[in-house]
Amino acid sequence: MTKPIIFIQGNYRAEFIEKIKASATEYRVKTTLIDEDLEFVEISVGWDKKNEQQLLALSPLKWVQAISAGVDYLPLKEFEKKGILLTNASGLHSISISEHVIGVILSYYRGLNTAQKNQLAHTWDTDDIHYDQLSGKNMLVIGTGHIGEKLAKSVVSLGVNPFGINTTGHTVDGFIETYSMKNLAKIIQTMDIVVGILPGTDDTFHIFNNDLFSQMKPSAIFINVGRGDTVHTRELTETLQNKTIAFAALDVFEAEPLPADSPLWELDNLLITPHISGLTKHFQTKLMQIFLPNLTSFVKDGSLAKNQVSLKKGY
Repeated sequence: MTKPIIFIQGNYRAEFIEKIKASATEYRVKTTLIDEDLEFVEISVGWDKKNEQQLLALSPLKWVQAISAGVDYLPLKEFEKKGILLTNASGLHSISISEHVIGVILSYYRGLNTAQKNQLAHTWDTDDIHYDQLSGKNMLVIGTGHIGEKLAKSVVSLGVNPFGINTTGHTVDGFIETYSMKNLAKIIQTMDIVVGILPGTDDTFHIFNNDLFSQMKPSAIFINVGRGDTVHTRELTETLQNKTIAFAALDVFEAEPLPADSPLWELDNLLITPHISGLTKHFQTKLMQIFLPNLTSFVKDGSLAKNQVSLKKGY
């Protein structure tokens, strides 16, 4: 009888391939597929968009391990219809994204963004350098999962006061206080730094819009490292053009790569980074710390030990 397949997408180190084989001896492990393999793929690490329809139509797929925390790019309705389990990589990027956010904040409050521009122009100018004290500022983290919790714990040492927003307002370690999403417009009024770390779902689509931006302090800054479609791009552009808020930093966008003709490129109170906040050292090692325990559990009884995604909720 032909063994089912675990399809590993990407150039993973040999040591991890061997660990996968040892944990699931009744499976074949393949890093490339031919047409004849499709009808045997039961587990996929990563997702092959090119062969998406064939995988869904032909494979007895049972479980997909996403390599990202966000899963809005996956065919969740098809997964739900076919009973395919999904786990994500939530927590894997928590240090990287937290450090990215802290770097953005420090660059803004210490005027490093302007200094860099002046350096390129060979200009010695202290008059236009924006500076402020980070210590004592209030930060609102919208999305208090693994990344939000890590960020909250990290900024405390800088004197920042972290507050959080999540669906129900449940408490999360590291935050002074957490609030439910329905209180967002009220709480945001007192915040100096607002960080979006939300997944892309129907409920979060364009949640960052004029209604929220108009409630923020004129001196406030907005950072998005969640999903690009949580931000209403045109309304944020207008907000920054009108100086309704002081500054924004975007690492994710509704359209990626960001089109060359986007008006965002022209804004001097916006920092654009090309979806790099999640770049993570030792990525494979960290992903295997999620995948291998799940594989052991799945082989044993079909269950998953950690990071299972609700296909209805999208996270």
